[in-house]
Amino acid sequence: MDIESVISEIRRVIKGKDEVIRYSLVCFFSGGHLLLEDVPGVGKTTLALAMAKALGLSFARIQFTSDLLPSDIIGVSVYDQSKKSFTFKKGPLFNNLILADEINRTTPKTQSALLEAMAEGKVSVDGITYELPKPFFVIATQNPVEQHGTYPLPESQLDRFSMKLSLGYPDPETEAQIIRGENPLESVERLKPVVKPQEVLSTMESIKRFYVSPEVSRLAVSIAQATRQSPKVLLGVSTRGLIHLINCAKALAYLKERDFVVPEDIFELAPLCLAHRLIMREGTTGEEFIRQAVEELKLAVKF
Repeated sequence: MDIESVISEIRRVIKGKDEVIRYSLVCFFSGGHLLLEDVPGVGKTTLALAMAKALGLSFARIQFTSDLLPSDIIGVSVYDQSKKSFTFKKGPLFNNLILADEINRTTPKTQSALLEAMAEGKVSVDGITYELPKPFFVIATQNPVEQHGTYPLPESQLDRFSMKLSLGYPDPETEAQIIRGENPLESVERLKPVVKPQEVLSTMESIKRFYVSPEVSRLAVSIAQATRQSPKVLLGVSTRGLIHLINCAKALAYLKERDFVVPEDIFELAPLCLAHRLIMREGTTGEEFIRQAVEELKLAVKF
């Protein structure tokens, strides 16, 4: 599959954010899910829709609100008078790529329904299990500033996301270019699929088989051990977090045209895949701690 053509197509509407595009695709091809924490109006919806368009996937945007119910996203059984039976009407969750907008504005019950679907790839309604489409990728967003009327995700739920990214504001020159042009959401409608869903699925399956050496695995564990043993950290990285890190490292290797993971992949992705899983004490952030741990590990093993 020509991944560079996918990146080029997305880049047509997401200006000046090549790194975010690449990491978002890394998260997608790892089989995980992405958390975008950013202020409104910097292109989160455009990024999600552009990814769906370029990859040829179905897309749904769900605006999370305080009155949103699990059935609003999963679907509901409706009685069919002509058939004298109940028929399941699928909700927006039955799409390949889901934008869960402002996930922290809905109740824990609806958050849990989404996170359960993310973890299992299926939902149960009235005792019947329904498989979600494959691939299934959730981009959840939350506003880091406005917290009034929100339900912050607990750490156990943050742990379900493979990676946490922030788009941030564009640089001044790019921003001037954006505001001179047309509405990005109108531009994204003209994007064309550059791959077929079956190609995407086969690529994801091949990435799972990429080689990870025992030495690389031990490096990842060393970073996790640093978070578990430091007095600066109240809650360290889980084993699930390390699994997500390794899966993302395999996807990064694919983007770099390799079929094996190297230590640099682990070092590059550790802050993105692990920092949001930490509960820190006062004085430092999770990202700062992980970056420092990576630098110390590089010196210890002479990288």
